[in-house]
Amino acid sequence: MDKRVVITGMGAITPIGNNVCKMWEGIKNKECGIDNISLFDNSNFKTSLAAEVKNYNPLDFFDVKQAKRFDRSSQFAIIAAREAVIDSKINVENTNYDRVGVFVGTGIGGLRTIQEQCEINYAKGNNRVSPMFIPMSIANMPAGNIAIEFGFKGESISTVTACASSTHAIGEAYKTIKHGYEDVVIAGGTEASICSVGIAGFENMKALSTAKDKNRASIPFDRERSGFVMGEGAGMIVLEELEHAKNRGAKMYAEVVGFGATTDAYHITSPCPDGEGGAKAMIRALEDARIKPEEVDYINAHGTSTHLNDLTETLAIKKALGEFSNKVMVSSTKGNIGHLLGAAGAVEAIICVKSMQDNLVPPTINYKEKDDECNLDIVPNEPRIASLNIVLSNSLGFGGHNSCIVIKRY
Repeated sequence: MDKRVVITGMGAITPIGNNVCKMWEGIKNKECGIDNISLFDNSNFKTSLAAEVKNYNPLDFFDVKQAKRFDRSSQFAIIAAREAVIDSKINVENTNYDRVGVFVGTGIGGLRTIQEQCEINYAKGNNRVSPMFIPMSIANMPAGNIAIEFGFKGESISTVTACASSTHAIGEAYKTIKHGYEDVVIAGGTEASICSVGIAGFENMKALSTAKDKNRASIPFDRERSGFVMGEGAGMIVLEELEHAKNRGAKMYAEVVGFGATTDAYHITSPCPDGEGGAKAMIRALEDARIKPEEVDYINAHGTSTHLNDLTETLAIKKALGEFSNKVMVSSTKGNIGHLLGAAGAVEAIICVKSMQDNLVPPTINYKEKDDECNLDIVPNEPRIASLNIVLSNSLGFGGHNSCIVIKRY
């Protein structure tokens, strides 16, 4: 018999707050975490804005040796996982660590380390490349480092499906617990790719906004949208089998009841223009959850602020929900935190849970120009008070990866 899966802990480090509470206050207060790039000299770039984690000093969280041996993406992952685990109150007395997994998604992994060590190789020769280069840069290390930090000895994997990575991680964790393979899984995503090679790569493929006004750069579903704004950070949630959570007296934030994933099989970067892949991911998630389209209250959209993504996601929502698509509230929080790539879905899942707790739909901030092609109930600029029982969170990634989770009020 399938087991029920609840969320019992959450942790985050984002451009609008270095923990869940501060991040959520930032969302409610319509804060925009986008600003001029400070992490490298971007004077030769068209792109001037990014959503960086503010006031971050790794020595506030790690000793000197650890800070040098963890790429920024692993640092963020560990920080978010620490908050989530403390929040959940799991420990060796109430949980068998042999049955605790770690599923962490990342789009790129240790890109800053890769850039740094390549520069050293070219400038100083191969003998100067750090012996920590590979362990710092490979994409599985955020998951591995979290497992090492806590001693969690269940399954530990890394999902790499571009911007769908952490929603995939949560979905796979949900299935793993649902079918009885683990009691608990720490699931989420991390990203730290705001560096010159990362921005150059996305800029040269015309994916990034080159706006100079931070309040008109990441504007999902707005007719004047022109590209996404790179963000960084991490989000982690503790997923737990319901009876296990009950037995140890855990608090339950919400229940994960469905997951769906598909592939466009269309293009390496462009979404399929008819939205069919995204629609099928949502349909699969709803079928898995045994939820009818008319029961969905809110969708936290992928909503990247690129012309194609927002248009095709609109079509996908219409196909998935049919006649009820105009009755569901939709917003994107990427105006607040930018696009966290592989970490986006996990942070947005946390936002969905907080939205349920407070009966408050987060707004799509800085929305001014209505796009008739994106004619959904886009919640603009101000939070909307509404009772939320069923929420969907969408993530769509390069390579045609589509993933959707269904979260239900517990």
